[in-house]
Amino acid sequence: MYDPYDMAYVGKVIKINNEGSAIVDFNGIRREVELGLVNAKIGDYVLVHAGYAIKVINEEDVKDELKNFIKSLK
Repeated sequence: MYDPYDMAYVGKVIKINNEGSAIVDFNGIRREVELGLVNAKIGDYVLVHAGYAIKVINEEDVKDELKNFIKSLK
């Protein structure tokens, strides 16, 4: 069963705020995200669930996953 609240998204940290939060870009959509669970810096990709970054993701892993997704569409 599809549950939109049980999903996580990958975004790129573009600005870190002083309060332990950051502005994260999700393919053009920017949202404030709490960083208390991870040690992220500007330029890192983070996996975000319910407004919290839960994992820092290697940029190469993000690119490989995107390539595989595009291949699956063909």
